Amino acid sequence: MMSLRTRKPTGKTPWPFILVEGGEKTGKSWAMAELTASDRIGRAFWLDLGEGAADEYAAIPGADYEVIEHNGTYRDIYDQLTEVRTIAAKAAEAGELPVALLIDSMTAEWELLKDWVSERARESKYAKKLLRDDPNAEIKPAMNLWNDAAERHGRLMRLLMTFPGIVVVTARGKEVAALDNQGKPIPGSKDYKVEGHKNLAFDASAWVRLSRDTAPRVIGVRSVHAGIRPGVDKPVPAPSFTLEWLIFDVLKCHPTTAKPREYVQLTPDQAQEAGPVQENSSAAPLPVADRARAAVGRQTARPITEEDEQRANVMRATIERADVNREELQAVWKAAGDLPQALANDIRAMATDRSKTVGTAA
Repeated sequence: MMSLRTRKPTGKTPWPFILVEGGEKTGKSWAMAELTASDRIGRAFWLDLGEGAADEYAAIPGADYEVIEHNGTYRDIYDQLTEVRTIAAKAAEAGELPVALLIDSMTAEWELLKDWVSERARESKYAKKLLRDDPNAEIKPAMNLWNDAAERHGRLMRLLMTFPGIVVVTARGKEVAALDNQGKPIPGSKDYKVEGHKNLAFDASAWVRLSRDTAPRVIGVRSVHAGIRPGVDKPVPAPSFTLEWLIFDVLKCHPTTAKPREYVQLTPDQAQEAGPVQENSSAAPLPVADRARAAVGRQTARPITEEDEQRANVMRATIERADVNREELQAVWKAAGDLPQALANDIRAMATDRSKTVGTAA
């Protein structure tokens, strides 16, 4: 029988992961460069992704940082950040001033991954066939390609969220037309969007918005010291905002007590979930439905093979036929269940959407 494992919480403030977002020319990069002039941080490393501002902002009085060189690929960018993480960990162990990692911007990071998805989609056998007939054909990436991009982004975010020092990233933000449940614009209504991966603001421990028209605003922080109550207090204007003020005065981050955020990556243990219950186990057996779902999970979590892609392409061709009928769409929907889950979801979504044009749901 497994024993319970617990520990007392430390109450220590973790190193911050700060998102600074806003419209164009609002001072996002300036704020990062200004932070490097602080005598409360040690070495600072600037990763420029699609902005080209790293060299220019070194002219700000007191700014002191090193520009990370890379060749523009995800692999090289990630490897460079891993090296910075190693330097930051050694500085923390030695009791030195905290290392600061500055990334400008995460909008470009997600654009890089989106381009990777599009390129891979156009290289599939199905896409090449379409493009031979129509070089301007629209190619919709399969869900498994988006899952791969999300995994790469998640890998980078785990590095940033557990970084043993200060992390500040920028992103572009702007007002966009609000959409209803059917994806249609709502007249006279606006939403605000941070441009980047949809979970970027969730993962940051502090979120700041800069504007050309109003004072900087602290949208939200994960802190017991800030005193901002979600749903009660409005975003806090900060006319004298600096990142140094936010990190050390508001978040109360102290180099001698701060620690990396505790983060345990969750991994599915489906084999154990669906395994037989031992006779001497005091635990109740899983419900039949749960065991069936776990068994299905094991079956569909297998890697996608070339044969799977070929079968999926045949199904896509059937779905996109001009004369496809209800029975054929239903057959494709059912047959997709034999594919790995990511492909099955993609094929079934296509079949369901296509069915709307023939008047009957798949």
